[in-house]
Amino acid sequence: MSTETSSPGSAQNGRMRRTDRARLANLRLVSQNLVASTLSSPADAAFSMLATQAQDLSSAQWALAVRSPGSSIADVDRAFNDGSIVRSWPFRGTLHVIPAADLGWMLALTRDRTLRGATTRHTGLGLDDQIFSRAADVVRSSLQGGGRLSRAALLAELDASGIATDHQRGGHIIWYLAHTGLICFGPMETSGQAVVLTDEWVPEPRQLSPDEALTELAVRYFSSHGPATLRDLLWWSKVLVPEARGAIERAGDRLRQIVIDNTVYYLAADQTAEAVAPGLLLLPGFDEYLLGYTDRDAVLPPQHSARIVPGSNGIFLPMVVSSGQVVGTWRRTVRRASVDTAATTFEPMTPTSAARYRKAAQGYARYLGLNLGEATIADS
Repeated sequence: MSTETSSPGSAQNGRMRRTDRARLANLRLVSQNLVASTLSSPADAAFSMLATQAQDLSSAQWALAVRSPGSSIADVDRAFNDGSIVRSWPFRGTLHVIPAADLGWMLALTRDRTLRGATTRHTGLGLDDQIFSRAADVVRSSLQGGGRLSRAALLAELDASGIATDHQRGGHIIWYLAHTGLICFGPMETSGQAVVLTDEWVPEPRQLSPDEALTELAVRYFSSHGPATLRDLLWWSKVLVPEARGAIERAGDRLRQIVIDNTVYYLAADQTAEAVAPGLLLLPGFDEYLLGYTDRDAVLPPQHSARIVPGSNGIFLPMVVSSGQVVGTWRRTVRRASVDTAATTFEPMTPTSAARYRKAAQGYARYLGLNLGEATIADS
């Protein structure tokens, strides 16, 4: 594995030098297919990203579309409906969109530890192996043969069978059954995304050995998120240190290293291009461009962090990104035939940036199949 080292002593007062922050941001824009993307579909974007955080479904839909230029929300929904992508909890006990064929090996990486870690919470809710087994029987009976149920309808089936779902029990039952691989969120329905039996909806899962799965994880995480650190991979995936180190070693010449401020970063060996043209992006909340790392200073100045995650409550707001840096937040208002966007930036926008913002807003409107109404900008 090749290693490239930047000039030493680049940090001042514990802060990364501006040029190093810009370089990390530029390389990540490329690895995340946020500039110069050649991806032609949301399914391609899902595979490229390995897993896309998706506790907010609408954010995840836009995250895939913004990485596959020209894709619409209808294209994303078609990828769910044809079984190319699914939504489940493969990493950190958090919902992600993943390629359907990859779900099984991803779950297997950390499933046992994740379920053990939830034992105390489940006990407090009165959930045990016997109840989970009964719930699995009810769900399997309700869905087998190609059945599809909304989350609410599935919970109603459990309640009707004498398995109480109140006081958050229902959500934890679905979470547990998804971790065991019984169910996942598949096709889109008018009432939301439907729950299906995984073995029916994903009839040809990829079969990887534990070592193959760990290596696949490392190569695809660093290819889609690089430059990123070992610490980033550990936090993002929750695999163990020896597992991650072994995976990086087995990846061999598929990855390369760069060293910035005495920190080792990994990225795809064939990634040499960096974003050079300035641009502006409207990214969704919870986007991997920010959320995919433990240290986010390269793209978000620490003094503005609370603007993206107000109250440090775990809710990441949609972001305005200009030349690789998070410069504000934005929100949408959907009307009958149009959508309004409103950006709030940390500093006043230049006329050039304002024009780029309106172009990005027009792209978002096209994604929704709507006209763009107002596209306002305020600074604070």
